[in-house]
Amino acid sequence: MAADSPFTVDAEWLQQRLGEPGLTVIDASWYLPDQKRDARAEYEAAHIPGAVFFDHDAVSDPNSNLPHTLSSPQHFARFVGTLGISADDTIVIYDGPGFFSAPRAWWMFRIMGVYQVYVLDGGFDNWKAEGRPVTSEVTRIAPCIFHAEFDEKQVVGLAEMRRIVETRESQIADARGPGRFTGASPEPRACIRSGHMPGARNVPYSALSRDGELLPAPELRKLFEDAGIDLNRPVVTSCGSGVTAAVLILALETLGHSDNRLYDGSWTEWGGLTDTPVETGAGRISEN
Repeated sequence: MAADSPFTVDAEWLQQRLGEPGLTVIDASWYLPDQKRDARAEYEAAHIPGAVFFDHDAVSDPNSNLPHTLSSPQHFARFVGTLGISADDTIVIYDGPGFFSAPRAWWMFRIMGVYQVYVLDGGFDNWKAEGRPVTSEVTRIAPCIFHAEFDEKQVVGLAEMRRIVETRESQIADARGPGRFTGASPEPRACIRSGHMPGARNVPYSALSRDGELLPAPELRKLFEDAGIDLNRPVVTSCGSGVTAAVLILALETLGHSDNRLYDGSWTEWGGLTDTPVETGAGRISEN
């Protein structure tokens, strides 16, 4: 396993165990439109032998008008059960670049009661670059029953997020890039205001890894502290649609910070409303 985090494994560790009973490998790649990558097409062309594809859109709440909304435990259990995933498995999750969408799947499995779940340090891009085994063969799946034990306390909804912004009872760590956080860059989704929640601190998810590998713990700690996050206090993470906010959760947990939760609606929900306060880089608050 990777030395600095109890939540990651390295490529050599995984390669040595491919095919072992009780080991499930998941390709949880997902990309923004401007990344111009098709996750499912890439999976079908090449994936780690035995890996199943975790479709973030398909596992999301079908009744939500927001992207990637966490589904009910029942929907999640049905979805992963069709992939042959058991809550008793040792699960290794990867994405293309390493720490983009895989931590979102890692976080979902954890709040559904699975704790033997890890992210592949370095991602699939590095796996391929190192000449490790890949295949285009279809992974044969025997469906099973997945028993979810949902910890709803780990998820923050809109009403609670409004209170947190007002009371500052928890710190807010925003995983989006600096341009989107300050409002200097437009949001990739239509009709979403630019800026951030008042009081939020910017911890870009992309700064937490290097060449697809999670940074050493001392560097992670410095990034959070330099952003103004007190690691002795509660933290709520947010991003664009709840995906990369989970990268911050994984980093915080790596540092031993367990009093953290994820705002699932994230900026797509907050910035898409007209009555939520929005602060720009200049500190100006806009209600419209």
